[in-house]
Amino acid sequence: MGVRKKLRAEQLKEDRKNKFFAKLKGCPTSPRKMRLVADLVRGVEVEKALHILKFSQKEAARSLEKLTLSAIANWQAKNEDAAIEDAGLYIKEVFVDSATMLKRLRPAPQGRAHRIRKRSNHVTMILGQKNNSNS
Repeated sequence: MGVRKKLRAEQLKEDRKNKFFAKLKGCPTSPRKMRLVADLVRGVEVEKALHILKFSQKEAARSLEKLTLSAIANWQAKNEDAAIEDAGLYIKEVFVDSATMLKRLRPAPQGRAHRIRKRSNHVTMILGQKNNSNS
């Protein structure tokens, strides 16, 4: 392994220590529907985002609410001595990627069949801190 490669790997490891994120894989909602909800909370403070997701009518909001709580728990694991209220946590990034598709056939008239694609997605949420006093 080259010197540059080792330095880059160490730098990525350091960056990962300072990032607080959570991933949701294989969620059985179409990416398009999930992105509608993800756009609501992107860049919003964590407490406000949880309220938005709690009172949203969309089914995808339930999954994102659990993911947000998971990201907060990951932040707490790395910052055991700090309080959440003082940290100024906000949702820095949320991105939704498409996952595997279940392909099904539905009978159609005159002996034909129509393909049904049941989509799923992967969601990644990264938290940021407004006041970086303790990191």
